[in-house]
Amino acid sequence: MDREPALLGVEPGAPDASAHEAETARVDARIDAALDDVESARAPQRRAASAEVRTPATADEPRERARTADRPRTSEPSRAAEPAVRAPSTPSTTDAPRARTSDGRPAARRDATTVYVVGFWRRLAAAAIDFAIIIPISALLTWICSKVAGVHLPPTRMHGPDFWVDLLIGSDPALMMALGLFLAIGALYLYLFQVTIGRTLGMKALRLRIIDVWGDPPSHARCAARTAAYFASAGTLLLGFVWIGFDSEKRGLHDWIAGTYVIRG
Repeated sequence: MDREPALLGVEPGAPDASAHEAETARVDARIDAALDDVESARAPQRRAASAEVRTPATADEPRERARTADRPRTSEPSRAAEPAVRAPSTPSTTDAPRARTSDGRPAARRDATTVYVVGFWRRLAAAAIDFAIIIPISALLTWICSKVAGVHLPPTRMHGPDFWVDLLIGSDPALMMALGLFLAIGALYLYLFQVTIGRTLGMKALRLRIIDVWGDPPSHARCAARTAAYFASAGTLLLGFVWIGFDSEKRGLHDWIAGTYVIRG
């Protein structure tokens, strides 16, 4: 009985391996060809984009080289070589902006001067002179007003402290009028002389004057504040005035409120 010869190493009915490998090679070749086509299509776009990016740098490159050639070559110290602690810098000698007057011109520069504040007793003497001026004027005006208004103190034989305390507690019209005139004349006297000459007449007699914290004569606002602050110093049972003798800057309560000093001059 005749038999068909069988191929060595190949089983009957199995697929041909060489045909499978050939088909795989053809598929890979097609994929490579498609990728090459895609790369070829994108190549012009990439070259155009790279040319746009390089064009400004290429155009400015000769100018930048020329500038670099003209610059002097100096060696800059490295940041790593800086010390960990720097020495304090020298104060700047640049002039500060000068103040200007009301018409816009620079104000005249003044050198710093030494002033000497005045103590309690000299200021008390100046206040005594001011009282010697204010009290007669107030008494005269009170007498004139009482004659015109027909207001008088009640007749009594008592004229001691109890009598005046009773009138004050009872708000006697004549006494209230006298106190009101005295306070008004005193405030007007203080304000006018402080605004006009920077001192009262008692201060002028003892060569004293008022300055602000900058060494200038007090402004109208400071004079008004200082005049009103006199009543605050008196309202503390005169402790606002007594404080002058204990303060290191020889300033009373009214001086602290208005920002003023009383100095020699």
